[in-house]
Amino acid sequence: MSENTTHTVIFQPGEIVCEGVPHGANLLRVALLEGVHINASCGGTGACGKCKVAIEGEFEGGRSAKLSESDYGAGLRLACRVEVMGDLAVTIPEESRIGDSAALTHERRPGPGRVLTPQDLENLVTGWSVDPVVKKFALKLDAPDAANNIDDLDRLKLGLKSEHGIDSPSVDFRAIRELPEALRQADWEVTATVVETFRGPKVIQVAAGDLTSQDYSIVLDIGTTSVYAQLLNLNRGETVAQASEYNGQISYGDDVISRIVHSQKPEGRKQLQQAVVGTISEVVEQVLRKAGVDRCQVSHMVAAGNTTMTHLLLDVNPKYIRIAPYVPAATFMPPVRASNLGIDVCEHVHLYTFPCVSSYVGGDIVSGIIGSGVFQTGKVTLYIDIGTNGEAVVGNSEWLVATSCSAGPAFEGGGISHGMRATRGAIEAVQIEPSTGEPHILTIGGKKPLGICGSGIIDAVAELLEAGILGQDGKFREEAAGKWLRRHEDGQWEYVLAVGEYTAGGQDIVITEPDIDNLMRAKGAIFAGVNTLLGSVGLEMDAVEQVYVAGGFGKYLQLDRAAAIGLFPEMDPERFTFVGNGSLLGARLVSFSKDMLQSATQVARMMTNIELSDNQQFMDEYMAALFFPHTDMRWFPRMEQILSKFS
Repeated sequence: MSENTTHTVIFQPGEIVCEGVPHGANLLRVALLEGVHINASCGGTGACGKCKVAIEGEFEGGRSAKLSESDYGAGLRLACRVEVMGDLAVTIPEESRIGDSAALTHERRPGPGRVLTPQDLENLVTGWSVDPVVKKFALKLDAPDAANNIDDLDRLKLGLKSEHGIDSPSVDFRAIRELPEALRQADWEVTATVVETFRGPKVIQVAAGDLTSQDYSIVLDIGTTSVYAQLLNLNRGETVAQASEYNGQISYGDDVISRIVHSQKPEGRKQLQQAVVGTISEVVEQVLRKAGVDRCQVSHMVAAGNTTMTHLLLDVNPKYIRIAPYVPAATFMPPVRASNLGIDVCEHVHLYTFPCVSSYVGGDIVSGIIGSGVFQTGKVTLYIDIGTNGEAVVGNSEWLVATSCSAGPAFEGGGISHGMRATRGAIEAVQIEPSTGEPHILTIGGKKPLGICGSGIIDAVAELLEAGILGQDGKFREEAAGKWLRRHEDGQWEYVLAVGEYTAGGQDIVITEPDIDNLMRAKGAIFAGVNTLLGSVGLEMDAVEQVYVAGGFGKYLQLDRAAAIGLFPEMDPERFTFVGNGSLLGARLVSFSKDMLQSATQVARMMTNIELSDNQQFMDEYMAALFFPHTDMRWFPRMEQILSKFS
């Protein structure tokens, strides 16, 4: 059965119908993300044995050491161990319910918006074909003799013209050095690697033999927190491997401002450049190893990053990015030889960095606008990239206006007591039983909890608000104190998400008021930035026809949870599309298509930037947003009704 097949799961009691469940989905995850309450104290590892259910239909798994033989014989299975393989009817017995049957479900959550499949992502942008800016051309040349003894370089150029129609290419001096041996090594059969430049075609490598089947590109998303890489097969137009690592610059500061400050210290810029290049070399090594590809089979590299990351990667002084009037050294950087930066690839490989718009709207956003197809649509579209820096763009094919604000690392698990990236073992979903305050969690991969990622933090705070454990000011309600809400020995209040008995580290995983404050400031900056951006063009959210959400944690995000904390207003989920890593999407297109490379330049030139650093409207909006979900509740009628019970 195809992995794209979906199924229907019906939960009893309550006749709760969940449609469109992916083939092979984890049953407990389906329940939690649909708002169906099933006991799950251990995060879905099978360790607590509380999520017993009776199932009719096609499924796999369900056994655990915590499930007795008598329960198994009676038809019970652990939901956290079950994979959905067909339509299911699931009965939740009394012992597995959270509270009484009336509390079996939340009000049904809106869907997560459109989470795109790989095929959907390929179709976001139309009118392009695989036609890379760097290509390999096989040549079979005649050997010289007394009657035909022109020099090797002219012989190569004549061959390119006669066999491939490439007229008068320029030639990199390094390629000329390689030429005599390369031509003779395989009896005058060679492969010329040619890049299209603004001045015409240029030969950057000549190698012996026919190597046209070995043509690869590496694309990079250089984030403040993480670096992502994909290895592309330029002949087939497909991704063959990917990898990611934390950006090594993290040890010098969490955000771009701290990195810029460090860059001004003695040897500081060199340290930052070497740190990010070290990370790039790690992910490059990983994708090459996964695909079994030699590094000299790579012909091209494309990198998208914010303006500061681009400067630091290229070892360009970013000092004036943070000083009014906020001027970068350049927004359009020329391609540079990757090996000259210290990246471990062959010398002929050039690195193209996406053009930036301003000091705080970088190439990653230009790349996202390309990759998501916003530059082609006639609809008024809001594109939001949520990470350490929060960037937003509004517009369509005719106009684009952008802005940026510092959100901090909370959405990526940074600045949170037990925060972590969205990797295996991270708490990604949380439900809280209102009558007892008990948490029920789900971890990525069904592993023992290691910490909590961005989507889990949002989920937890939303649940704490709706259970009346947390106030709208971000402070715990002391009257809710008990087993799960407690005062730490340092006097600080904390809420226990997972007890040490069930965690990977053997210690309780908690969320504290400073953690919540970090999240409040992060979501406040995003909401205020978007409102200020829309206001600058005379629009409000109801005028936006579609919203594209980019960022690694988007695929785990529940819209109603995001609205509960005030990250987004309460809107029709059908208007939202989650595109994942938009920066990589655009980088892939630019590597595959020279037409998309030209589009990236056009998009960067047409985009207008709104500066927020000295914008009074933004400061007013930000102060108003430092409340859950917001001080202005007109965009949050559902939460206003829920929270009125606790006022």
